[in-house]
Amino acid sequence: MLLEGKVAIVTGGGHGIGRAYSLGIAREGGKVVVADIDAAGADTVAEEIGGEGGQAVAVQADVASLTSCQDMVKTALQRFGQIDGLINNAAIFATIPISRVGFQDISEDEWDRVMDVNLKGVWLCCRAVVPAMQERKQGSIVNISSSTVLSGSASRIHYVSSKAAIIGFSRVLARELGADNIRVNTIAPGSTLSEDNPTEEIVKMREARVGDRALQRVQRPDDLVGTALYLLSDMSSFVTGQMISVGGGDVMY
Repeated sequence: MLLEGKVAIVTGGGHGIGRAYSLGIAREGGKVVVADIDAAGADTVAEEIGGEGGQAVAVQADVASLTSCQDMVKTALQRFGQIDGLINNAAIFATIPISRVGFQDISEDEWDRVMDVNLKGVWLCCRAVVPAMQERKQGSIVNISSSTVLSGSASRIHYVSSKAAIIGFSRVLARELGADNIRVNTIAPGSTLSEDNPTEEIVKMREARVGDRALQRVQRPDDLVGTALYLLSDMSSFVTGQMISVGGGDVMY
């Protein structure tokens, strides 16, 4: 029970990889705040956790809004009294899709929306959560980047740029929060079959990435859970400012 007695918020926790993080935390004894802009999705995951004997609360949250992030924190503290971990997983990519086109064909509105959620949203969530961690002089923040940053994948340059910024953001935040015993690390997932109801086209796209890996199979959400649990737990109590690539050896550096 790696996370017994701990409380963690998972943004984008109502679907895909976020759902897997939420379930994994609960199965290791942690209490989960399942935050998602899709209230029904968050409710479903929280109910699933409760059905397995865990503790969870669902929160509708728009990470691009500071007020919404602050309300998320208030709910967490009212329900569980503390916040030990935060997984900044919410992003525009799968559940809320993006255009997969060249850089000249991305609209300015779409560029701004991706940055608002994928990058600004991480900043706002940290702003909202960190004071509760500072009060107790402990905490672990896990930000989600992408292996596309390491490989320089063509198309969707707005997504890749937002995820590249997460790495730098996390390193600076790790420096700023170290004195408060708050750790900040980053996971870079490989191409993951994370869609709730993937189309045949999406499945084929994920299968096409298998050949790039040392471990040649399709990556699924559960493949990322172990690393997230490690970073949230006391097993990584002296690990901060690091980026861990979890993609079956798709990128090695």
